[in-house]
Amino acid sequence: MVFDQLRKSHYSTLAERVAGATPLDLGLPQNQLRFSLSFDLSQHGTHLIDAILARFAHKAYRGDDVGVQALAASVSFLTARKCLTARNKAFHPSYHPLKHHPQLTLDTKRVTGPLSFLNPTTAQFQTTPELATHAEPPAQTSPEIPSHRPEPIAQAEQPASSVAYKWTSRNNRKGRHTLSVNPTVSTADAEFLAPRSTASLQEVARGIWRMFTWFPVWDISYDVATMFTLGSVVWVINAFFVYLPLVRPESEFKNEELYGGGITAFIGATIFELGSFLLMAEAVNENRTGCFGWALERALSHDAEKGGGFLRLRPSKSACTHHHLNKRNLVGKGRNSHSHSWIWFPSKEDLRTHYIHDLGFLASFSQLCGATIFWVSGFTALPGIYDKMSRVCIVIFYWTPQVLGGSGFIISGTLFMLETQTRWYKPAFRTLGWWIGLWNLIGGIGFTLCPAFGYDRASWTQYQACLSTFWGSWAFLIGSAIQWFESLDKHPVEVDKTLGDEDPDGQKTGAEANDGI
Repeated sequence: MVFDQLRKSHYSTLAERVAGATPLDLGLPQNQLRFSLSFDLSQHGTHLIDAILARFAHKAYRGDDVGVQALAASVSFLTARKCLTARNKAFHPSYHPLKHHPQLTLDTKRVTGPLSFLNPTTAQFQTTPELATHAEPPAQTSPEIPSHRPEPIAQAEQPASSVAYKWTSRNNRKGRHTLSVNPTVSTADAEFLAPRSTASLQEVARGIWRMFTWFPVWDISYDVATMFTLGSVVWVINAFFVYLPLVRPESEFKNEELYGGGITAFIGATIFELGSFLLMAEAVNENRTGCFGWALERALSHDAEKGGGFLRLRPSKSACTHHHLNKRNLVGKGRNSHSHSWIWFPSKEDLRTHYIHDLGFLASFSQLCGATIFWVSGFTALPGIYDKMSRVCIVIFYWTPQVLGGSGFIISGTLFMLETQTRWYKPAFRTLGWWIGLWNLIGGIGFTLCPAFGYDRASWTQYQACLSTFWGSWAFLIGSAIQWFESLDKHPVEVDKTLGDEDPDGQKTGAEANDGI
């Protein structure tokens, strides 16, 4: 029982001050302190408690109740003294992004997540002095992006006094690399030249144009987005088949609801199931080591003769290790030869230590479960099945799977929203992923209300059931379209005017001050 209690602990990292503390400092008995810290917890955090417990689970230690009690007492003591940090404030050693990147260092004050017992969802990495040493010589064009005439700084780029890399669990799954910049008006105060914010009207228009001109079918995130968009379009068509005859009876044709509604329901449910399967595959194949995805080159300023100059940041495909750029096959390794192979389901160890605490995985799993159950109602809606079932069978095999499946969509949308938030109660209005989750949540509510009304045969409830499908389908379509836009924007740039702050107590961190895009 002690093993189970400790495994369920919400704490993940031991504060550095505990590592150097003496028994007198902590007020802890000598034997318990030695027992607690003898496994190098200061470096790897209390994730290694599982390793300790596994050692004690061995038959040679199974009867050592005194030792187990000492461990339990030590952990309880450190917890009470707040020496253990919440799980959302530190990374598991095996999933620490950019741990060995020479140009970036993790800002431990800006590691956060909405729920203390789940993994971090947002972190910020500050640049190191070595960043300048890796910059390339000045060039008119970059091999990483299409050749074009150099644009004026005011139009194509923005001077910045500081930059940082913003890691989020969602962006990591989607192969996106967010750059946070603190812009400056005076070029004399600028050290960097960065692309303009992707929240600007010009960049948004460019992103919309990209949706109709760029089709990276080898990118699983793009496939997920387009799959859900296609499925949502089918559901909108289905909603017209079942709702329009109630509003405009003269438009109805023979067996419109049975054939038009039934067949499109089956197609839409099947597409949602396939999209959910790919969504799950995307979640378990996240980039564990992290990826910067930006290249630097030196740019001379007008004050170059005085020693002035900038470091220009450009998107870099060659520096990206995500699997999204692998054109040779739909699924597989990233471009880096050291990337782990594609997997379809995580190991038990990965599930226990990481994925069960990962919001993105939990949201994707809820979506897959909901879509799988919902598919049953799509199958029973087919002509030749629906019209042959009794009222009891319709309730059990048609309406009830919609209630359960729609509930899965609601849970999934809620979790995807939470994943983008720095606090569970604070909406992330400036983040695309938050809006995607919100519209999917609204769609899930519509798809759940439909069967809730459908159980009743009254005319007004049947009207509301069809209407719920109608607006729910449109909500899914809006969310899927935003996700399509997001999947093609691999190098978003956000403005964060808190960069460089010391983050004194009471002030917002960068992750909280600007939720990004």
